[in-house]
Amino acid sequence: MRFAAIADVHGNHLALEAVIADIRVQGIDAIVNLGDMASSPLEAGRTMDALMALDAVHVLGNHDRCLIDRPPERMGSWDRPAYAQLNEKHLAWLRTIPPTRIFRDQVFLCHATPGNDDLYWLETVMPDGSVTLSALDAIEKEAEGILQSLVLCAHTHIARAVRLSDGRMVVNPGSVGVPGFSYNVPYPHLIEAGTPDARYAVLELVDGAWHVTFRHVPYDHEAMAALARRNGYPEFASALATGWVRAR
Repeated sequence: MRFAAIADVHGNHLALEAVIADIRVQGIDAIVNLGDMASSPLEAGRTMDALMALDAVHVLGNHDRCLIDRPPERMGSWDRPAYAQLNEKHLAWLRTIPPTRIFRDQVFLCHATPGNDDLYWLETVMPDGSVTLSALDAIEKEAEGILQSLVLCAHTHIARAVRLSDGRMVVNPGSVGVPGFSYNVPYPHLIEAGTPDARYAVLELVDGAWHVTFRHVPYDHEAMAALARRNGYPEFASALATGWVRAR
């Protein structure tokens, strides 16, 4: 078994196009998408059109859920501009997407953790704002009851693989569309990838063991940064342009 995992596209259609092209160059046909597809000040409609046309297995992210479970006035700053670009066809499609799925019997798919689409799993935010690898026992607790040998998650935009003590793997492929952001829960902190590249992962089962390859794909990130800047999101623009979060 060999397939690609994408996640956290967040309306960045140019990054998505570059990643899909790279996946095809690898000779990979099967794709799973771990959610957070549209929300951002970028190109939500074009991105949703591309994802809906893609032959992939999708799960719903927390930002996807926010687009369909509340009125626009209660949406966050990433969701409101995306919602304004979406039509009922997009929203109806999102309503059909489940929060978790099992892929080919051997892979468990979720957006953040198996039980909550809005919690960090492989990372922990410390009171001083530093972001560290979560403790193994905490990671394993969230994986209780999952029988599949590979578990895929997203949400933190950090590409990472963790081997559990029983041999299972938990993998975050990183973010296709947003290499950095700031957030204030549970403490103010930054997520920064350090490069503006689009990210995804290739997963392959060989002789009973999972092999993980993280891929960084260059694309026209300056065009997306310029769009975010024009739309009044300087911090977002900085992350897209550099992989670092700087409001300027």
